[in-house]
Amino acid sequence: MVFQTIFKRYELKYLLTERQKERVLLALEPYMALDQYGRTTIRNVYFDTESYRLVRRSIENPAYKEKLRVRSYSQAKPGSTVFVELKKKYQKVVYKRRIALPEQEAMEWVSGGRHCHTYSQISAEVDYFLQYYGGLRPAAFLSYEREAFYSKDQSDFRITFDERILCRRENLSLERGAYGTPILPQGQTLMEIKCSGGIPLWLQQALSEEQIYKGSFSKYGTAYKTLIYPSLRKEAACYA
Repeated sequence: MVFQTIFKRYELKYLLTERQKERVLLALEPYMALDQYGRTTIRNVYFDTESYRLVRRSIENPAYKEKLRVRSYSQAKPGSTVFVELKKKYQKVVYKRRIALPEQEAMEWVSGGRHCHTYSQISAEVDYFLQYYGGLRPAAFLSYEREAFYSKDQSDFRITFDERILCRRENLSLERGAYGTPILPQGQTLMEIKCSGGIPLWLQQALSEEQIYKGSFSKYGTAYKTLIYPSLRKEAACYA
């Protein structure tokens, strides 16, 4: 199967109530369709330094930021195809580059236990990232249930709805189940608009009518601020 490996786009994020989600779904029905996978559970293992340098930098909202994760679209096995994803954001534009690998190889490579078996420009960029930050390790597991919609006009315009966003710091493996602590209040949905250009007029009107406003939201960043950092403080206090 051929996978897209390079992405360049804007990613606009909105937190919706249940009613707002229903209204947006009604508005997009004539123009967009649910992708072939339906509602899926996405699993991610984020890699970071021991001091959480990457996520702390991201929270500062700099002009340039980057992160590395391994992602699967179902519960993985050692030979399952997963994605090593290097994601960067510069002046509001998101650049994502990814490589499809067997799960065991992907985790061993990013953890520093082996080299990627195939050389490419993307693998070279990941290797540089690993060397630059040094000693990256699995730092957080994040899962969520996603519904993804694509544009019927064959453009690259997409909308995703993420719910039941869960985080944990233990059992950081894509082979384990999707469980953890919620990072969104019950009833909220994270909507992401992914596009290379502007937002269609029909969607602009729907957002305006429902008073839905763009915000800044990072799943890993929110997990760090609300769950990981408070836990680290408690752990430090125990040893003080």
